[in-house]
Amino acid sequence: MPDRGTRAGGGGAGAVDRLPLLEDAEGRRRHDTRVRTASAGEGLMTPRGRPPTGACELVWTADLTEEEREVYRRAGYHQTFGLGEHPALLIVDVEYNFIGDVDEPILASVGKYPNSCGPSAWSAIPVIGRVLASARAAAIPVAFTHGIAEEPDVPTPRPGTGIVDELPREPGDHVVEKEAASAFFGNDLAQRLRSQGVDTVVHLGCTTSGCVRASVVDAAAHGFKNAVVEEGVFDRALAPHRAGLFDMDAKYADVLTADEAERYIASRARRRT
Repeated sequence: MPDRGTRAGGGGAGAVDRLPLLEDAEGRRRHDTRVRTASAGEGLMTPRGRPPTGACELVWTADLTEEEREVYRRAGYHQTFGLGEHPALLIVDVEYNFIGDVDEPILASVGKYPNSCGPSAWSAIPVIGRVLASARAAAIPVAFTHGIAEEPDVPTPRPGTGIVDELPREPGDHVVEKEAASAFFGNDLAQRLRSQGVDTVVHLGCTTSGCVRASVVDAAAHGFKNAVVEEGVFDRALAPHRAGLFDMDAKYADVLTADEAERYIASRARRRT
């Protein structure tokens, strides 16, 4: 049985319009977090869908002034970092604590799961599943993280820490019970990935501004190249989601669309042994 308990506590010169709200078939409102560039509809020119000069041409920059955008241009941020030859997939904290047990409006969900990200999470799960399927087909390493279910000083297990059923694990996957925000803190995940020849980590999961960003920063500190799948990360509010994508793309990672991530993974398929 999945662990779906609850726990209180804390736990994406282009178009710079604010992100519209989309409605799904059931009328739930979801934020459109897709990339838009000045040349929307034209062919992709870099792994991140914009010219090599970068220059903050993404919709996440909607709240920046022109002066602030110029600061980033002159400093050279938002250039493509580049990805390696041997990627691994890292799926961060896609557990019931952060998504709830059903797809419902976020205020209803946080009434049962205070850390829930609501519809943003449920929109991302099929995307994560797609990229995970690509990783399986390419035989690249896969790692999952989730919260610690049991702690020595806590008499009852912490509920809600089970990884969602929609993202099944397989033998050989790395499954990490996290002690802190970063997937790499206090464990040997970096060493395990290096032992498999991994040089690049493709990040998905939640929250964009929290554990995903912490994991990206630590992965960079460990010497890995980083990709973040834009539609495959989520947060409980739009502003931190967008700020997280902006900052990671500026300093630590290449933010890819799901299609770009799938193409990259397929191009780095490993031979099965």
